[in-house]
Amino acid sequence: MATAVESALREALAGPAPGAAALCALRDALAAAGGEAAPGPRERERLGALLRSLAAAAAAGPEEPAGPWRSCFAEAPPGLALSALLGALGEPRGAAPRAGAGLRALLEELERLVRGRLAAVLGELCQPRGAAELGAGLLGAVVALPERLSSGLQGGLQGGLPALFLPQNYFPLLAAAIVEALHEVAAALRGGSDCSISFLSHVLGKVCVRGRQKEILSVLVPRLADLTKSDCIWQRICWRLVECVPDRCMEAVVLGFVQRAPGADVLSRLLGNLVVKNKHAQFVVTQKFFLLQYGYTVLQELLETWSSSSAVKHSPPEQQEYISKAILICLSHLKDSEIESCRQELLTSMMEGVKCHLDSSLPQIRRLGMIVAESISSKINTDGPVLKFQYEEDDEARELKSLLVQAPSFCVPSVPDDSRKEKADAALPSASESNGKSHTAAAHVVSDEESDTELDSDDDLTPYDMSEDKELKTKAPVYIRDCIEVLTGSEDVDKWEATVKALESLVRKNPAATREVSVELAKILLHLEEKTCIEGFAELRQRAQVAVLTVDPIPVAQYLTSQFYSLNYSLRQRMDILDVLVLAARELSCPKVHGKTKHVEKPCVQLLPASDSSKDWRRIVDERIKSKTRRFAKGPSQVQVASGPNEFNSVAGHFFFPLLQNFDRPLSTFDLLGEDHFVLGRLVHTLAVLLYLAVNTTAVTAMGKALMEFVWALRFHTDSYVRQGLLSCISSMLLSVPAEHLLNNMTEELLETQSWLGDVVEKDPDGDCRRLALQNLLLMENLKKKLNKTVPS
Repeated sequence: MATAVESALREALAGPAPGAAALCALRDALAAAGGEAAPGPRERERLGALLRSLAAAAAAGPEEPAGPWRSCFAEAPPGLALSALLGALGEPRGAAPRAGAGLRALLEELERLVRGRLAAVLGELCQPRGAAELGAGLLGAVVALPERLSSGLQGGLQGGLPALFLPQNYFPLLAAAIVEALHEVAAALRGGSDCSISFLSHVLGKVCVRGRQKEILSVLVPRLADLTKSDCIWQRICWRLVECVPDRCMEAVVLGFVQRAPGADVLSRLLGNLVVKNKHAQFVVTQKFFLLQYGYTVLQELLETWSSSSAVKHSPPEQQEYISKAILICLSHLKDSEIESCRQELLTSMMEGVKCHLDSSLPQIRRLGMIVAESISSKINTDGPVLKFQYEEDDEARELKSLLVQAPSFCVPSVPDDSRKEKADAALPSASESNGKSHTAAAHVVSDEESDTELDSDDDLTPYDMSEDKELKTKAPVYIRDCIEVLTGSEDVDKWEATVKALESLVRKNPAATREVSVELAKILLHLEEKTCIEGFAELRQRAQVAVLTVDPIPVAQYLTSQFYSLNYSLRQRMDILDVLVLAARELSCPKVHGKTKHVEKPCVQLLPASDSSKDWRRIVDERIKSKTRRFAKGPSQVQVASGPNEFNSVAGHFFFPLLQNFDRPLSTFDLLGEDHFVLGRLVHTLAVLLYLAVNTTAVTAMGKALMEFVWALRFHTDSYVRQGLLSCISSMLLSVPAEHLLNNMTEELLETQSWLGDVVEKDPDGDCRRLALQNLLLMENLKKKLNKTVPS
């Protein structure tokens, strides 16, 4: 049979254009050989060339050619025929329009092939030989066939494309062809043959990522759900079909399956353990569908997402509307007992969320925040005044509010006017707190006094004699929780100032009460803004932060270090975090006498660093070297400094290691290795101080080794301030880590560092960097001398 096909091919290719007799002979030979099964690689190559020439001739002809060429396409292997037809239809047109009759003939043949043999094409591509020969070229053609035909033949064909090639008709047909091809795969597996469905997975993924999930999966999912009910082979085929989808298409495919699976049991049967095996699918299913998209009935952590400033800023209005609707539906089903148990959580989420929404520049987002905040307020304040915002009442707002009253038994009764009047003053701070400074005029508690009050002229009033009046001093709060309430919600400016001034002392006097709310207080202080022109506000806030951190070091340090790499913080706030960590570490590391901390010098990382900040580092290194140097002093000996336990010993790792974790991961608002290199310099200097203060602690060796790796990654940084900090880190390591640990655990690193320091001394353009490098080389020489003394000759 193969000889007959080869002979017919040779005769057809002998002349410039094959005649009808030669084509008939080739058709008969292909039919006798069994279609695509018989031709070998050489025959397939020559047959493909012949089919391409026939298709090109048909496309260029003014009239439809004679019938034998169509018979050749009908009997040829389907993959070769499809490639030839698509190649001819996709060729660019010249200056003259292409013949309409020839194009129509090719389209008719293509329609016949797609309608009757598309499953055979896909089945051929599931075989290793077919995938190798045709897979790369046919993948894009099969996926985008309607678009390619409509764009390639635009204006060149009268009557338009056949209805089969419209997307709503083609992709369901493609889904049915995929199922037929999978039937062939299942039969081959039962017969012991190997097959690959990778091509089908790529087709499915590309179709879904191009937005045609509905057309293809509306056919594919029900068929697969039925076939996988009790057949383990079909279950394996279905699992493999989804697993082989490319990562960039995985989200679209999984989304389509989730939307069209009739239930969780069917979805589990179709996807298998995909979520466990594929990390991308795991993120999509467990995180993205729940919290980063909209359109689902999952209500978990809605309030947390609604009150996240990052989510409000970086998510579309449609998602915010979805989250808002879901929250209102949940509120409508809450019972009184459930509201009572979670009243504080609702209030906290309302305060945080409404501020995030009101800070948005989009009116739609602001209105959504107002409606949800009003709804939460009406639920948690059933007997008192509620929040009331001013916004346009349109159909969307009325629809949202209708979701809250779906259950009549849970509706909130209207508050009487006299009750509102009596408690208006109590609710006004809450409204102003939730809005922030820029929105105090937008929210108010409804009160009749506001509309009835009229301003009278005071031209005839006699001023009071205030010459002997004395200024009344506002008392500061005496409890930590009262301070939190004043700092977050009070509009009494005098009380706010008194609280800021007394907070540090109150924290240090009440360590037990501070530990109960330490993280919350640290969060408030980190975001605290100056309301009045209070003298030394920045220093007062910083001292209060240091007090909170020293009273409860571990949880507060974990919070501050985690916020340093978080989104939506200003550079000033990130540097404030570093300053507070350094100040608290110095205080914890200093000895205490009779419960009092000895005098702590100002840290070398200044609050507002000047251009010569490296002088402080030279001073600290010089002092440390001086303390390590033996001198034969003349005169009276120096007074021995009082010693005590180093409280920084047990918490040093919590201050240090989190700052090393994410420095090379750029955020949308923060890039240490890019434009924010000044903060990187501050971070490097901070790490040097923390390691220096960790001397004689158990974690100092691990800290030194980690810092050495950090320095090695940044040693060629272009900014001189960063390089000075890196060299200061080397100094801190050499001075703080015990010499025996350095020599035993970091010998190779020290040799590489010594070579690098030599290059810095010779080539660095910054004079301070050269001096610090030279100083480090001297310290390393001292280590060598110590090694020579300890090693016996």
